[in-house]
Amino acid sequence: MATKKAPVAEAEKIAAPKAAKAKAVPKSVAAPKGDAPLINRGDAYAIAEGRHYNPFSILGAHPSGNDTIIRAFVPGAEAVVAMDPETSSKLLELEPIRGADGVFVGKLTGQAPGFAYRLRAKRGSEIWEIDDPYRFGPVLGELDEHLLAEGSHHKLWHALGAHVMKHQGVKGTHFAVWAPNAERVSVVGDFNHWDGRRHAMRLRGSTGVWEIFLPGIGGGDVYKYEIVARGGHVQPLKADPVGFQAEHRPATASVVADIRSPRWKDEAWMEMRGAKHERNAPISIYEVHLGSWKRTGAKGETVLTYRDLAVDLVNYVKDLGFTHIELLPITEHPFDGSWGYQPVGLFAPTSRFGTPEDFRFFVNAAHEAGIGVILDWVPAHFPTDAHGLEHFDGSHLYEHSDMREGYHPDWNTLIFNMGRTEVVNYLTSNALYWMGEYHIDCLRVDAVASMLYRDYSRKEGAWIPNKDGGRENWESVAFLKKMNELVYAEFPGAMTVAEESTAWPGVSKPTFAGGLGFGFKWNMGWMHDTLEYMKLDPIHRKYHHNEMTFGLLYAFSENFILPLSHDEVVHGKGSLLDRMPGWGDDKFANLRAYYGFMWGHPGKKLLFMGCEFAQGAEWNYQQSLDWHQLEHPKHKGVQNLIRDLNAAYKELPALHKRDCDGSGFDWIIGDAAQDSVFASIRYGDEGDAPVIVISNMTPVLRTKWRIGVPKAGRWVERINTDAATYAGWNNGNNGGVVSQAVASHGREQSIELVLPPLSTLILEWKKA
Repeated sequence: MATKKAPVAEAEKIAAPKAAKAKAVPKSVAAPKGDAPLINRGDAYAIAEGRHYNPFSILGAHPSGNDTIIRAFVPGAEAVVAMDPETSSKLLELEPIRGADGVFVGKLTGQAPGFAYRLRAKRGSEIWEIDDPYRFGPVLGELDEHLLAEGSHHKLWHALGAHVMKHQGVKGTHFAVWAPNAERVSVVGDFNHWDGRRHAMRLRGSTGVWEIFLPGIGGGDVYKYEIVARGGHVQPLKADPVGFQAEHRPATASVVADIRSPRWKDEAWMEMRGAKHERNAPISIYEVHLGSWKRTGAKGETVLTYRDLAVDLVNYVKDLGFTHIELLPITEHPFDGSWGYQPVGLFAPTSRFGTPEDFRFFVNAAHEAGIGVILDWVPAHFPTDAHGLEHFDGSHLYEHSDMREGYHPDWNTLIFNMGRTEVVNYLTSNALYWMGEYHIDCLRVDAVASMLYRDYSRKEGAWIPNKDGGRENWESVAFLKKMNELVYAEFPGAMTVAEESTAWPGVSKPTFAGGLGFGFKWNMGWMHDTLEYMKLDPIHRKYHHNEMTFGLLYAFSENFILPLSHDEVVHGKGSLLDRMPGWGDDKFANLRAYYGFMWGHPGKKLLFMGCEFAQGAEWNYQQSLDWHQLEHPKHKGVQNLIRDLNAAYKELPALHKRDCDGSGFDWIIGDAAQDSVFASIRYGDEGDAPVIVISNMTPVLRTKWRIGVPKAGRWVERINTDAATYAGWNNGNNGGVVSQAVASHGREQSIELVLPPLSTLILEWKKA
């Protein structure tokens, strides 16, 4: 974890100057006492009071004919001397400017600027040395300026943020931040006693970007930006919008982190991951909130670190056969209760679980285990915390100025202004950052529906129509298309997923075909309808049969993921087990049957943590999952079922190859409402064995149930959710049945089955 370091730039104490080496030193001329002609008195006062707009034009070394004027600002010093850093010999004794505390000036004759020097300061018996940050030239180049001004810097984090480096032969950190409406921007931290006068930054032309190189600052140093808005108003201290690390909550500062040298060992995964993300691939996702998956300590007070999770979570997910881990947002956020969905540090993995390098270790471990990592990403909105993006430079910089466009009533958050080029660049480059720096395989974009519609969750008159008078948010549409195009172009094999709850057309179609460009979309309608059905007492299900079949009318209109996510086990909804009807065994049987139905249904799969072992209680982000429940056979049985469902899903091509293709699905029985039975066929490619999925959603044991099948042969019972290994009643078909030349359901061949109560069977065809 990051820790504060002792001040560097102001506390490099020395006992006495080193002995000077033999070296010719130019003659020095001290500044005159009183009204010094070597500095304008108004500039000196402005520097001392932190009011100067361009301190680099005053401080540092400046030419004066064949001479050099050195001006320094060292608050608290009584005397300052410019020293040769190689010999520690004196170059020039600077004189203080009366009435401008900390401002010193002197002229070095016969020496043009461009030489290195250090400042040796004294107060009483205390002596310290610093490298003057104002003697260093800019770090950002003309290309950076051009791309920043244009809003097309796809690697924005290479220019902005805090970068540990060596500049002009000196080690330190380069800071850069976008604040176009500020009068002054300063870096503050322990290293300068949080004094905004000391390290005021340089404005880079018309880009609105401020930068400074601070010698002696390195990894672990804590910092913020002090921003003076137009009119002289000092903003609350701001965390770095492109900071790579943050302090552990409740502290809110950014932390300098050197992320330049990742140690990846996942080359094999990165080369093959594209095949893992195709429409015809088995994708089964385990959704996780890292802070509550598993805790340790006597009272469960200790969360696992990224490195702990690299072992415990990765091994667990691999054992259960999930192909991907989806993380609720791990971008830095101040409020635990937001679960990460109100981020302040979009470029910083949360310090709750470790450092950026620790997070890389976790991702690498997942990849080495053959597991993809999905990051929940929140470009729709941000919280109003004072240290965050709100009124960043005293203006509505990242957010809309009109709250009818810029405020989310549901979440009390602010909306990114997608009509501003720089904001779009900030967000698109952030997407690329996670893919590039952390090898994230997929971004699941949160709250897409709220981005697409200007009237989302708003009352009449509380929103502004678009230029055509409509409700579509065309700026957000353009942003989403651009983000997807960049991700897929820059990182072949990566994937994006939309959490989108409306019927917006073409969410998962390519942008060149008129779509938004996502790879997949959550099927929120399927989730809602099927859960509404499953919570009913079986006696009433026959009246709601269409809620289980309706999803097939649109199942192939998008590339769908079937989500049973965290949203389904919070806010008083109870756990999935708790939502099942009946008591005891019936609840478990219903849930097992539902999982079988889900894994047999077209679409990729997603399951939130705890649901895989039927946790009885609603999810609580403040405590660990109820792992002790696995000591009970019923819970262990559900976990066994999920493991076997994932195995069958991956091993049977018919269950995944045409998840997103209507040619891979056919009803056998879709209208047996009176009996609450559903039977369908799943097909893979030519030559792949077909699979039958049949669910009996009543507590009635049905024998001699005949259904038509597409091929003659033996139909092997690959999954029976009523099996004893899943703590069921163990009714079934003795492992499989052989088809008969008896016509049924429009097919020449048929099989006669036992349908266990509240169960799903998945049968694979084998040649007899």
